[in-house]
Amino acid sequence: MSPPSGTLDGGQAPEVRTFPIQRATDRDLERIARDAGFGFTPEELGRIRAHYRTAVRDPTDVELAGLSQSWSEHCSYKSSKLWLRRGFLGLAPKARVLGTGDAGVLRFEDGFAYALRIESHNHPSAVEPYGGAATGIGGILRDVLAVGAKPIALADPLFFGPLDATPSEIPSGGHSPRYVMAGVVAGIRDYGNRVGVPTVAGSVSFDPAYAGNPLVNVGCIGFLPSHRLRPNRAQAPGNHLVLVGGLTARDGIGGVAFASQELDATSAERSRGQVQLGNPIMKEPLIHACLEAFDRELVESVKDLGGGGLATASGELAHAGGLGLVVHLDRVPLREADLKPWEIWISESQERMLLEVRPERVRPLLEIFRRYDVPASEIGRIASGHQESIYFGGRIVGDLPLAFRVDPPLLLRPRAKRARTARRPPKVPDGDLAGLFERLILSPETNSREALLRVYDHEVQGRVVVKPLHGRPETPSHGDASVLVPRPESAVALAVSVASQPWACREAPRAGAVWTVEEAARNLYAVGARPDAFTNCLNFGNPEDPKVLDDFVEVVRGLADGARALGFAIPSGNVSFYNGGQGSGIPPTPVLMATGLLDDFRYAVTSDLKEAGNPLYLVGRSSANLGGSLFARQAKRTGLALPRVDPKALRALGETLLRAGRRGLVRAAHDVSDGGLATTLFEMAAGGNCGFRVDLAATGLSGAGLALAAEGGSRWVVEVPLASASDFERAFRGRPFVRFGEVRPDLWGTLLWRSKERARIDLGALYPRWRAGPIS
Repeated sequence: MSPPSGTLDGGQAPEVRTFPIQRATDRDLERIARDAGFGFTPEELGRIRAHYRTAVRDPTDVELAGLSQSWSEHCSYKSSKLWLRRGFLGLAPKARVLGTGDAGVLRFEDGFAYALRIESHNHPSAVEPYGGAATGIGGILRDVLAVGAKPIALADPLFFGPLDATPSEIPSGGHSPRYVMAGVVAGIRDYGNRVGVPTVAGSVSFDPAYAGNPLVNVGCIGFLPSHRLRPNRAQAPGNHLVLVGGLTARDGIGGVAFASQELDATSAERSRGQVQLGNPIMKEPLIHACLEAFDRELVESVKDLGGGGLATASGELAHAGGLGLVVHLDRVPLREADLKPWEIWISESQERMLLEVRPERVRPLLEIFRRYDVPASEIGRIASGHQESIYFGGRIVGDLPLAFRVDPPLLLRPRAKRARTARRPPKVPDGDLAGLFERLILSPETNSREALLRVYDHEVQGRVVVKPLHGRPETPSHGDASVLVPRPESAVALAVSVASQPWACREAPRAGAVWTVEEAARNLYAVGARPDAFTNCLNFGNPEDPKVLDDFVEVVRGLADGARALGFAIPSGNVSFYNGGQGSGIPPTPVLMATGLLDDFRYAVTSDLKEAGNPLYLVGRSSANLGGSLFARQAKRTGLALPRVDPKALRALGETLLRAGRRGLVRAAHDVSDGGLATTLFEMAAGGNCGFRVDLAATGLSGAGLALAAEGGSRWVVEVPLASASDFERAFRGRPFVRFGEVRPDLWGTLLWRSKERARIDLGALYPRWRAGPIS
């Protein structure tokens, strides 16, 4: 498969344009880039001009299109990579982490591994909510498939503006948050359900900061025998490149440039064509065909086609292997026949994978894809050297050093500390505890997500043993994590949860990030799992703003602090900058999808209360600080101190809780988070269809209202068998814990203060209101 002859000195195909850059002035360069929509900075344009002056020729549109994709913030991480490398150094230990490519891969048990990755599809979902969310699911499935794993679970942390936002509260050109949420949920539902992968974890948050720029983060867990692990770097010159999956069209062209700039009043109309079109009916056979090819060892390396399309996938694959490549764009199967070469090169049409295959294995590989009715075409080869040669119609249309095209210089942008004013905390009223309780649990932040969870299929594949909803079928409630059994032959299980604390990170980015990691760990410990790893999606505003970049750096440091103290590996992640626009920005929003391991799924714990008369314990040390709390947000108070973070102490508590669970000393457990003890106690009682009686003075805080609303420090409420209470107390000797109540058989929540009754709440009457919240 030798390349046809041809040079760029007048020999390019007639469909290809050249741009007069060699002799262009700075003003000419800016005009050329603006007219072509490439999105280069002035410094990048100068670097490109210098390259072509040395080459003594002008660039083609194919070359500039490829450069614009690889040099975008979305693909290159040019503003964040330095900080990620420094911050997360050593957090992907080889003893546990088998791979860190398109998805992180960790050891599970002998001979098996699991993959995890989280991504964002924020800008596309703001413009076209259904398609943006659906193709976000499609993309994250490909990331996991690209390391040889079968996707077995999805997670979807979502952030929207208030559902009752008025038109004046929505930025110009934006959609109603209710419309956006409906489209996003439908897109996730339709793609995930149709491709047959369960959605087992997620969250939904509301804040005015997300009214113009919703955040749609999507995570995926995959499972694989360890021998099936595929690298994302080319292996040897002479191997063929085979493009498999969907046909190529104009949808998604320029998507990474769109994702590398802030939204404005024209984005919804101007950028709609940059949102890809998903096809889950193609994705399912594509997954099966790829897995069979991997099992038969027909594939040397693999890359999924996401942002930047074929240009990004092929360039990163070859460059990672220290090799070059030859690509024939006219061999790419098209859905639209009149595509220009540069459009083929950077199209982001969905459901496509690029496979590196030895020459003698191409025929059996093509036969597999023919049997699954999935398009597959040889489009090029891996070459020796480090050059990228692109052909169309037998003529060369692109010829660049891969290092120049794929690996732009990293940016050390300026940073500046954001001024934060410390304010006196508000007094939490003690007079109407029942009213406070209702306000906390009926908030859009805390009411039932059942209506949303019911549209997602979490039963498909039959692996989920602890469901997203805990408790009795007639009174389902929230839990902390789902638990999956990847292999029916083994009892070893995997817990999956998500965590995010943007309001805490807005108050103090580094401490807020540690708090987020603590929340992820608490969720896992609560179901009986030992924290193992997390993948992170870091959602921020414009990195050209020194204050935004400083927030980012502090969050990275905080995530690393928490991960080291709690034993989390960080094998993968994603950065999403340029969220916001039109004078507004989002708070620092790091989102974690975290995993934990259980030696035996039969020791998993759920949140619902089990038996009247059992004692309730509060495990952990309470804090009066309200920074980032739901109560503070309801009171519109910022500048408050966060609860003190102490991940090392949390780890010691969590390990004690795990040992107690293995001894049968834990009947139910739930972490204390948004809405404080009010939310925790209500959700536990609702799931068990029973009540509780607790003395809030046992928290050690100064008032009953504060005890009900405070969310820190890291704590759980634990139900213990009555006969095992003394054993539980001995297990926690030397740790902060207190027996503060009991499970009651009736549907009432009784709140005491120093043994005196302060409020009696009709949980049975409250449950239907909580269950039928604003997202129902």
